[in-house]
Amino acid sequence: MQIILLEKIVNVGNLGDVVKVKHGYARNYLIPQGKAKRATPENVKLLEAKRAELETIAADKFAASQGQAARLEGLVVQITQKAGVDGRLFGSVTNVDIVEALKVQGFAVGKADIRMPTGPLKHVGDHPLVVALHTDAHANITVTVIGEHGGQ
Repeated sequence: MQIILLEKIVNVGNLGDVVKVKHGYARNYLIPQGKAKRATPENVKLLEAKRAELETIAADKFAASQGQAARLEGLVVQITQKAGVDGRLFGSVTNVDIVEALKVQGFAVGKADIRMPTGPLKHVGDHPLVVALHTDAHANITVTVIGEHGGQ
Protein backbone atom coordinates (compact mmCIF):
# COMPACT_ATOMS: atom_id res chain seq x y z
CA MET A 1 0.00 0.00 0.00
CA GLN A 2 1.33 3.44 -0.94
CA ILE A 3 1.23 5.96 1.92
CA ILE A 4 2.51 9.45 2.71
CA LEU A 5 4.37 9.75 6.00
CA LEU A 6 3.28 12.64 8.24
CA GLU A 7 6.28 12.18 10.56
CA LYS A 8 9.61 10.34 10.63
CA ILE A 9 9.17 6.59 11.18
CA VAL A 10 12.22 4.43 11.97
CA ASN A 11 13.12 2.01 9.15
CA VAL A 12 10.32 3.39 6.95
CA GLY A 13 11.09 6.98 5.96
CA ASN A 14 10.95 10.69 6.74
CA LEU A 15 8.16 13.26 6.82
CA GLY A 16 6.56 13.68 3.39
CA ASP A 17 8.00 10.51 1.87
CA VAL A 18 5.71 8.36 -0.25
CA VAL A 19 6.53 4.79 0.70
CA LYS A 20 5.12 1.33 0.15
CA VAL A 21 4.29 -0.67 3.29
CA LYS A 22 2.23 -3.75 4.05
CA HIS A 23 -1.53 -3.18 4.13
CA GLY A 24 -1.92 -4.28 7.75
CA TYR A 25 0.85 -1.99 9.01
CA ALA A 26 -0.72 0.99 7.28
CA ARG A 27 -4.35 0.16 8.10
CA ASN A 28 -3.87 -0.95 11.68
CA TYR A 29 -1.06 1.27 12.93
CA LEU A 30 0.19 4.15 10.78
CA ILE A 31 -3.14 5.61 9.59
CA PRO A 32 -5.09 5.32 12.90
CA GLN A 33 -2.13 6.82 14.84
CA GLY A 34 -2.08 9.83 12.49
CA LYS A 35 1.44 8.99 11.29
CA ALA A 36 0.46 8.52 7.64
CA LYS A 37 -2.24 9.00 5.00
CA ARG A 38 -3.08 7.07 1.86
CA ALA A 39 -1.09 8.30 -1.14
CA THR A 40 -3.97 9.66 -3.21
CA PRO A 41 -3.42 12.64 -5.55
CA GLU A 42 -5.60 14.81 -3.27
CA ASN A 43 -3.58 13.89 -0.17
CA VAL A 44 -0.29 14.57 -2.00
CA LYS A 45 -1.51 18.09 -2.89
CA LEU A 46 -2.77 18.62 0.68
CA LEU A 47 0.59 17.53 2.09
CA GLU A 48 2.49 19.95 -0.14
CA ALA A 49 0.26 22.78 1.10
CA LYS A 50 0.71 21.83 4.78
CA ARG A 51 4.31 20.65 4.59
CA ALA A 52 5.81 23.70 6.38
CA GLU A 53 3.26 23.39 9.21
CA LEU A 54 3.94 19.66 9.63
CA GLU A 55 7.72 20.25 9.63
CA THR A 56 7.31 22.92 12.34
CA ILE A 57 5.21 20.53 14.49
CA ALA A 58 7.79 17.75 13.97
CA ALA A 59 10.65 20.11 14.91
CA ASP A 60 8.81 21.20 18.08
CA LYS A 61 8.20 17.55 19.09
CA PHE A 62 11.87 16.76 18.46
CA ALA A 63 13.05 19.77 20.50
CA ALA A 64 10.78 18.82 23.41
CA SER A 65 11.99 15.20 23.23
CA GLN A 66 15.62 16.32 23.15
CA GLY A 67 15.08 18.53 26.20
CA GLN A 68 13.50 15.67 28.14
CA ALA A 69 16.26 13.28 27.00
CA ALA A 70 18.88 15.72 28.29
CA ARG A 71 17.16 15.83 31.70
CA LEU A 72 16.84 12.01 31.79
CA GLU A 73 20.43 11.30 30.70
CA GLY A 74 22.38 9.56 33.45
CA LEU A 75 19.38 9.36 35.80
CA VAL A 76 19.38 6.55 38.35
CA VAL A 77 15.98 5.04 39.20
CA GLN A 78 15.65 2.83 42.26
CA ILE A 79 12.99 0.13 42.40
CA THR A 80 12.49 -2.16 45.38
CA GLN A 81 11.18 -5.70 44.82
CA LYS A 82 10.96 -8.82 46.95
CA ALA A 83 13.96 -11.04 46.30
CA GLY A 84 15.46 -14.31 47.50
CA VAL A 85 18.82 -14.63 49.22
CA ASP A 86 20.54 -15.37 45.90
CA GLY A 87 19.48 -11.99 44.40
CA ARG A 88 16.79 -13.35 42.12
CA LEU A 89 13.51 -11.48 42.21
CA PHE A 90 10.14 -13.01 43.02
CA GLY A 91 8.54 -11.72 39.82
CA SER A 92 10.29 -9.11 37.71
CA VAL A 93 10.70 -5.39 37.04
CA THR A 94 8.93 -4.45 33.80
CA ASN A 95 8.74 -1.31 31.71
CA VAL A 96 5.49 -0.40 33.53
CA ASP A 97 7.34 -0.41 36.88
CA ILE A 98 10.05 1.82 35.41
CA VAL A 99 7.46 4.26 33.97
CA GLU A 100 5.81 4.49 37.41
CA ALA A 101 9.18 5.16 39.09
CA LEU A 102 9.96 7.87 36.51
CA LYS A 103 6.50 9.40 37.03
CA VAL A 104 7.26 9.75 40.77
CA GLN A 105 10.43 11.67 39.82
CA GLY A 106 8.41 13.97 37.51
CA PHE A 107 9.05 12.45 34.09
CA ALA A 108 6.19 11.51 31.76
CA VAL A 109 7.41 8.61 29.62
CA GLY A 110 5.37 6.02 27.71
CA LYS A 111 5.91 2.34 28.45
CA ALA A 112 6.79 1.70 24.80
CA ASP A 113 9.66 4.22 25.12
CA ILE A 114 11.58 2.03 27.59
CA ARG A 115 13.95 -0.24 25.67
CA MET A 116 14.58 -3.52 27.49
CA PRO A 117 16.57 -5.69 25.05
CA THR A 118 16.91 -8.60 27.49
CA GLY A 119 13.31 -8.44 28.68
CA PRO A 120 12.08 -7.77 32.21
CA LEU A 121 14.72 -7.40 34.94
CA LYS A 122 14.89 -10.50 37.14
CA HIS A 123 17.99 -9.86 39.28
CA VAL A 124 19.02 -7.38 41.95
CA GLY A 125 21.60 -4.81 40.79
CA ASP A 126 22.19 -1.98 38.33
CA HIS A 127 20.77 -2.32 34.84
CA PRO A 128 21.60 0.24 32.11
CA LEU A 129 18.59 0.92 29.86
CA VAL A 130 17.72 3.28 27.01
CA VAL A 131 14.67 5.54 26.91
CA ALA A 132 13.73 6.35 23.29
CA LEU A 133 11.63 9.51 23.46
CA HIS A 134 11.79 10.19 19.71
CA THR A 135 13.34 8.44 16.72
CA ASP A 136 16.43 10.66 17.15
CA ALA A 137 16.32 11.46 20.91
CA HIS A 138 17.52 8.79 23.35
CA ALA A 139 18.54 8.91 27.01
CA ASN A 140 20.62 6.38 28.93
CA ILE A 141 19.33 5.66 32.43
CA THR A 142 20.30 3.17 35.12
CA VAL A 143 17.65 1.17 36.94
CA THR A 144 18.84 -0.03 40.32
CA VAL A 145 16.82 -2.97 41.58
CA ILE A 146 17.02 -3.31 45.36
CA GLY A 147 16.13 -6.65 46.91
CA GLU A 148 13.69 -6.67 49.80
CA HIS A 149 13.95 -9.80 51.91
CA GLY A 150 10.67 -10.78 53.53
CA GLY A 151 11.10 -12.36 56.95
CA GLN A 152 8.46 -14.47 58.66
